[in-house]
Amino acid sequence: MTIQEYKRLLTQHADKINRLTRRAMPVIAGQTAVSHFKNNFQQSGFVNNGLHPWTPSKRIGTGSGAGSKDKTLLSGRNHLMSSIRYIPGDAQVTVTNKVVYASIHNEGGVIQSHPTVTKKMRKFAWAKFYEITGGAQAGVPVPADAQKWRAMALTKKTKLDIRIVMPKRQFMGESKELNDKIRAKFETKLSEILGL
Repeated sequence: MTIQEYKRLLTQHADKINRLTRRAMPVIAGQTAVSHFKNNFQQSGFVNNGLHPWTPSKRIGTGSGAGSKDKTLLSGRNHLMSSIRYIPGDAQVTVTNKVVYASIHNEGGVIQSHPTVTKKMRKFAWAKFYEITGGAQAGVPVPADAQKWRAMALTKKTKLDIRIVMPKRQFMGESKELNDKIRAKFETKLSEILGL
């Protein structure tokens, strides 16, 4: 096919191509992006020029507690993953996640908090201490994680200084593989319109 024939074909199907680029492709691209980003959760990493694995969360493989058997950033509810949405527009699409903690997971950062120590908090700390130790006995070494709970239960402070460094666990963003998938879908739809 010559360039002139190809131009004639494009002109002949201009309305269909316009509808494809302005209305259909934003939906197709949005669905593809949401699927790609959700798949990052299943792979425990971000796919862009290959898989970039996430730093595993501390709860993984601990053998006890809620979520110890779930993958990093996944839970019984999978709220973070299932909150990825797309909003199609005129020849564009926006992919978003409105969960308040989405950006700190996606970009990493520091979380600082200064909660007030309450009676309920101390009671909870003692409960965690006894859960770990089964009750402290004289002469028996206390595990490090139990020592932390005991220290919190016995603290004289009225406010705590908590600083958490959250590692970057990107699940949304620019991705070569995602761009390739969208480009392939566009080329397939364009070929169908042009009858190629």
